[in-house]
Amino acid sequence: MAILRLGIPKGSLEDATVDLFRRAGFNIAVNSRSYFPVIDDPEIECMLIRAQEMARYVEDGVLDAGLTGLDWIMETGADVHKVADLVYSKQSFGKVRWVLAVPENSPIQSLTDLEGKVIATELVGFTRRLLDTHNVKARVEFSWGATEVKPPVLADAIVEVTETGSSLRANNLRIVQTLLESNTQLIANQAAWRDDTRRRKLEDLTLLLEGAMNALGKVGLMLNVESDNLTAVLRVLPALKRPTISQLSEDNWLAVNTILDESTVRTIIPALKKAGAQGIVEYPLNKIVM
Repeated sequence: MAILRLGIPKGSLEDATVDLFRRAGFNIAVNSRSYFPVIDDPEIECMLIRAQEMARYVEDGVLDAGLTGLDWIMETGADVHKVADLVYSKQSFGKVRWVLAVPENSPIQSLTDLEGKVIATELVGFTRRLLDTHNVKARVEFSWGATEVKPPVLADAIVEVTETGSSLRANNLRIVQTLLESNTQLIANQAAWRDDTRRRKLEDLTLLLEGAMNALGKVGLMLNVESDNLTAVLRVLPALKRPTISQLSEDNWLAVNTILDESTVRTIIPALKKAGAQGIVEYPLNKIVM
């Protein structure tokens, strides 16, 4: 039996990744003293690796596959196969931004204003290449953390990752522009992807992970309704949804089953009740496979 060696991102993405796998049907038990989480799938072995290093280890074949950000793939320039886009991050299931930020009172308004300046960032290679494309000569220094506190004393500007911008604002920094949008990617070693068994395992894993992401923020809703009230009930449901309608054992009674955005249910359920729906049940969803 071929074992898929899978890298799980350690650090900020760790909890969100473990939760996504749980929704997809895989339970991962992380021990704070071990870099080898236990997963309830005999065909997968997990290892915790920093997202910044993941692409390099996948490229070198230490891992068959792993999850890391598009930003770190671009930073390392690793030759890996991109299996799937998984748009989730540490705080939300969305993208993160790498932005150029400066102190509020800085005169810097664009990349070209960085000529001769000092820039602190963890994304050194990407930032240097970006400046080169704009013919801007500046000193790009690696930042080991707490990058937001470095301007204006230790740097003129920073290139930093953000989801909400709240940390930047708290440090009196102004975003000049977004340089890169990034999201998590499932990547594979080129040789592993050419292996039929490992590729099939990755394709199955992708199907389940994407199904878990499709279900995020969705709920199922089922209800009973008399035939005479069906039109009124369907009028309440979102126009683009196509509910499943089936006949109940009692004449003139129908069952309606549909999927809705969880945020809309609180207004839809009272309206359904007024339209004649009965036995309304809301239930959680783990996966929606398209």
